[in-house]
Amino acid sequence: MRKETVYEIIAIALICLFVYTGLSKLINFSTFNFQLGQSPYVNHIANFVSWSIPTAELITTLLLVFKRTRLVGFYLSFALMFLFTGYIYLMLHYSYFLPCSCGGILASMSWKQHLYFDAFFTFLSLFGILVPGPMLKIPKTVLS
Repeated sequence: MRKETVYEIIAIALICLFVYTGLSKLINFSTFNFQLGQSPYVNHIANFVSWSIPTAELITTLLLVFKRTRLVGFYLSFALMFLFTGYIYLMLHYSYFLPCSCGGILASMSWKQHLYFDAFFTFLSLFGILVPGPMLKIPKTVLS
């Protein structure tokens, strides 16, 4: 399989993930906001987080759609997924209460399954950053 094809498949997988999760959070905003307010780690900034996460997910989607901005989208998706994975790890290992602020199919996962799911997409995002290597060409005018 060619690098370009792998790059496209990874981008499509992340686009699907972020469109689904971003829109799900906005459609069920009051529930998402309420559940974040119950989290021991983000309850004091729940209103900010409840708007910023779906916004960041949808902006990431837009960046991943266009080839010119895709690498930036991969970096942003890696950052988001790394934060989500870290948050779930903290919740699993150090929280006294595990409120679920995810919607749709993700809400039916256990916290441990969700950790593995997020870790998979974190590595997929990282792979999207690393795959292009030689695909990205620097114009000669920049080098001179």
